Amino acid sequence: MTRVMIADDDAVVRDVVRRYLERDGLEVAIARDGNEALRLLGSERIDVAVLDVMMPGPDGMALCRSLRQRGDYTVPVILLTALGEEDDRIAGLEAGADDYLTKPFSPRELALRVRSVLRRAPAPLGVTPVELNAGELAVSTASRAVTVKGEPVSLTNREFDLLLFFMTHADTVFSREELLKHVWRWEFGDLSTVTVHVKRLRTKLGDQHRVQTVWGRGYLWSSSAVA
Repeated sequence: MTRVMIADDDAVVRDVVRRYLERDGLEVAIARDGNEALRLLGSERIDVAVLDVMMPGPDGMALCRSLRQRGDYTVPVILLTALGEEDDRIAGLEAGADDYLTKPFSPRELALRVRSVLRRAPAPLGVTPVELNAGELAVSTASRAVTVKGEPVSLTNREFDLLLFFMTHADTVFSREELLKHVWRWEFGDLSTVTVHVKRLRTKLGDQHRVQTVWGRGYLWSSSAVA
């Protein structure tokens, strides 16, 4: 059973979300602050972490950033925030969050977002595991492992899905709306989510990334090295 951790200092939010997710067939672990969330993440299996940005320390943003700095920890993270400004949402995504919800939110929407971040993009090349290479970049679809020049690169699940989609659809331009639909499986959403994930992917892959911006249209993965 999928195990979701809800970390929020608001007892009402915790209780409502817990009851709704449990009715949706999910197992729920509760953390009342960042320290309790850290303990759960370090001692129990957590499939998705839902973190409140404003909870007592470490807050959701700091906790997410800390998790992402640990190269061996790629649990999907959804941030809950009372701040709806674009800069705040982008800050959360740049901290390594897979998604975010602005309070007040629908518990049903949170359940859908949990299902979405858990979903793995299928490899377009079929069910047989494959090894993909682009210069000194190597990707294994079986182990979801990425290396650059033989060194492992830690990607979140969504970053891996985005990279895999790009590499298996080389030299084709995709708009941010199309990437949101194909990779995130969302029919609509904040397009800055795509922008931030592309930026993070470029940073992590360094000079081995082949993501090109096609101004006014979107992004493509070039079959040849980026100059």
